[in-house]
Amino acid sequence: MHSGALQLPVSIFLGTAIGLLAKYILDKKYIFQFKTHSTFHNTQLFALYTIMGLVTTMIFWSFEYSFHLIFESKKMRYFGGIIGLAIGYFIKYHLDKRFVFHKNFI
Repeated sequence: MHSGALQLPVSIFLGTAIGLLAKYILDKKYIFQFKTHSTFHNTQLFALYTIMGLVTTMIFWSFEYSFHLIFESKKMRYFGGIIGLAIGYFIKYHLDKRFVFHKNFI
């Protein structure tokens, strides 16, 4: 276990990395029933999946921060986060379906 000044950033980074990898594996196997052709293909797919996740994370953060600025309330910031998360997940599913887990992807 890491402690000290970097404890929070290390925790956030590791939690995000593990969550991203777990969600990729689960989405690939159970949501899209997608099979990769090789390790290289799987790596390309994961990279594209990560980029789509970054795009939709920006949507989530934009809503959360906008609600924070507009309403100056912790409850409304969380409400904006919920809205941003819902919109982000909706968009992420459709981006993944169209661009990542697509049968014609390399």
